[in-house]
Amino acid sequence: MPSIKQARIAILATNGFEQSELEVPRDRLLEAGAEIHIVSPESGEITGWDKKDWGSSVTVDKALDAVNPNDYDALVLPGGQINPDLLRVEEKAVALVKAFADSGKPLAAICHAPWLLVEAGVAKGRRMTSYNSIATDVKNAGAEWEDSEVVEDGNIITSRNPGDLEAFSKAIIKAVENSGSQSQAAE
Repeated sequence: MPSIKQARIAILATNGFEQSELEVPRDRLLEAGAEIHIVSPESGEITGWDKKDWGSSVTVDKALDAVNPNDYDALVLPGGQINPDLLRVEEKAVALVKAFADSGKPLAAICHAPWLLVEAGVAKGRRMTSYNSIATDVKNAGAEWEDSEVVEDGNIITSRNPGDLEAFSKAIIKAVENSGSQSQAAE
């Protein structure tokens, strides 16, 4: 994959995703030319959480049951408190996160979404950041937590909060493009 323009990226979310944490990366990735699929255990639409109340809905493009990690070049995990807490008890969601971590393809998690990395058992030995209220969870899972806008460790990208969304989105685009260069070099 030579560029972001040929990338297929999955965004895994359910009801209660933090509105901006799904929409900003989605919009930046679309603007860069990527194809985006919203993946969810639910079908139809899922509703976001916008700061202090329910927000807007987004259409689910693909059921979690129908997703094959090999069909995607990256996985993005929006946060919010509700979204990753519901997803981390979904066996297939955790398996998808683990598959991306193991694949070497970019896996990006913001805010509370590193809970999914913890649940998938992929935080240990990694440098990561997250929303400050789950820093202890991340550390207890064996990660080296740091208070930074964006932390990249191998194929895993983590970010703190909605104030870091532009840097988070740029890091995803860069990682997908670099991942494409590496896979081309391997061919």
